[in-house]
Amino acid sequence: KMAADTSVEILQKVLENEILQTTKVVEEHLDAEMQKLDQMDEDELERLKQRRLEALKKAQQQKQEWLSKGHGEYREIPSERDFFQEVKESKNVVCHFYRDTTFRCQIMDKHLTVLAKKHVETKFLKLNAEKSPFLCERLRIKVIPTLALVKDGKTQDYVVGFTDLGNTDDFTTETLEWRLGCADIINYSGNLMDPPFQSQKKFGTSFTKLDKKTIRGKKYDSDSDDD
Repeated sequence: KMAADTSVEILQKVLENEILQTTKVVEEHLDAEMQKLDQMDEDELERLKQRRLEALKKAQQQKQEWLSKGHGEYREIPSERDFFQEVKESKNVVCHFYRDTTFRCQIMDKHLTVLAKKHVETKFLKLNAEKSPFLCERLRIKVIPTLALVKDGKTQDYVVGFTDLGNTDDFTTETLEWRLGCADIINYSGNLMDPPFQSQKKFGTSFTKLDKKTIRGKKYDSDSDDD
């Protein structure tokens, strides 16, 4: 037991030392930045301020442009024709192919509503799979719900059912956000190497892309037990 206690103490010391080192580096960096600012003359400070203002202005204009194209809210589009128009005018689009009778589509709706407000850089749409047979066949969508992730007008990736989300109906919004981050369809600020569900051992950390070859026919398989 003594040996175990000693190991814990050593580990604690190492960790404390790591934290002190990190704090020191951060403090040194801040000191250097402060010194740089102190040494700037008024003209340089003014130029720095102008650059920051320009960047803020540009970001604000970009946000307004996104909002004018229907970003910032999770919307239903009525037809296949609308889908083509919507993906043409936005760089990043997430489209949920749903069906009214599938309970899991409602779960997906709840999370997408939150993410649409948070990630204004991406357009979030939903389309009734039964009203869009041509698109479903073309994109080989067979499991409902499926998210088609469209970048620059091309479908790059799919989130099929809840397989990539920990295989549970109780997945968090953060888990879906992480998965969309893996596809680079949203600006993800977290660590992609650290999935939100990793701490739950029964869930793996890998996600699968849709294997197009394995999908045949037009019938939808509902990824839900209650169907």
